[in-house]
Amino acid sequence: MKDAGLEVSCFSSSVHVFSEENYAKNLGEVSEYAKLCALFGTRYIRVFGGKIGDTDRDTAIRRVVSHVGDMAKIVKEHGVKLLIETHDDWISCQDMKKVLEQVDPEAVGVLWDVHHPYRVIGEQPEDTWSALGPWIEYTHVKDSRAGAGGGEDFHYCLTGEGDIPLQEICGLLTREGYTGYFTLEWEKKWHPELDNPEVAFPQYVQYMRSLKLEVSP
Repeated sequence: MKDAGLEVSCFSSSVHVFSEENYAKNLGEVSEYAKLCALFGTRYIRVFGGKIGDTDRDTAIRRVVSHVGDMAKIVKEHGVKLLIETHDDWISCQDMKKVLEQVDPEAVGVLWDVHHPYRVIGEQPEDTWSALGPWIEYTHVKDSRAGAGGGEDFHYCLTGEGDIPLQEICGLLTREGYTGYFTLEWEKKWHPELDNPEVAFPQYVQYMRSLKLEVSP
């Protein structure tokens, strides 16, 4: 991979930190990923907050803070950072911020999936950045077209062919000094109707290059 000029930018685990039932399993998984990070020279491990069901938000925040805190101690020993993705029941920047304010910033940050907050709950990118900017170290980029039902009624599409304000989001990030990855997340495994990677991947590269983003010094 190094000879090809490539890097493993992040190990995208499926750990859901809210889960009490899988707590021990999740600790073990994070520990193994941390070892892989050291082997591959990778800085990040993605985790999800997870679904909270009928648990009230304050209780859910306390549980996530506790579980993330334990995981953070493990990854910090390996010089690795956990990134909680803006996903499932942790899309809102304010809910995410309440967690991040209570955990070790050297070991925990945010993976901003730029699609979900905007599409699902109508959160404006400026508001996401205002709340979470100090913790955002990685992004997932994807585009979609809104369905008639709004919210979670949408259809993924090639980058730049939907109505997610990607140019504005990427411009905001670069103006604010973001220097992390802009990572295409292409969910064909779950949405088989999407174009094949051979089409989507180079199209994404061409779109991102067309933005001519000005990176802050």
